[in-house]
Amino acid sequence: MLKKFEKFNRRISEGAEWIGFAALLLMVVLTCVDVASSKLLRAPVFGALDVMMLAQLIAISFAIAIALIMGRHVSVEFFVMILPKRLRSAIECIVNLLGLCLFTLIVWQLFEYGYGMQVGGEESMTARISLAPFAYAAAVGCIPVCLIYLQKLLTSIVKTVKNES
Repeated sequence: MLKKFEKFNRRISEGAEWIGFAALLLMVVLTCVDVASSKLLRAPVFGALDVMMLAQLIAISFAIAIALIMGRHVSVEFFVMILPKRLRSAIECIVNLLGLCLFTLIVWQLFEYGYGMQVGGEESMTARISLAPFAYAAAVGCIPVCLIYLQKLLTSIVKTVKNES
């Protein structure tokens, strides 16, 4: 059952990664066009900084899950490695539970923040792009991280109970 959940998480995270990649590609193209038009035509792209800011948000939010799966996040293990297996497994359970709680809180607060922006009619400074959809998108981008932490928590609980490392 956990293998199916892991496979599901990977598929969702890879799909989210493509959304993040598209936002990153937009940033590269927009930067090239903005610099070229600024130097050649003396007319920068209107709202380029606003779009860059929002594209960064999307790129990061949708890439977190696949980075977590691939082990690209910073972790400090040198102290934990000298502990007994059972204690290591227990610490892994606690870390995964804290990660799940943190990202659940982040998703919830991003939805709240998006709603506040929607009600307040918040827009970007230059291009007047509505900011609420991007807060909602960031929240959606963090949901796969919650699922991954849930899967890691369940796996670490099974390991702890079975006394594996």
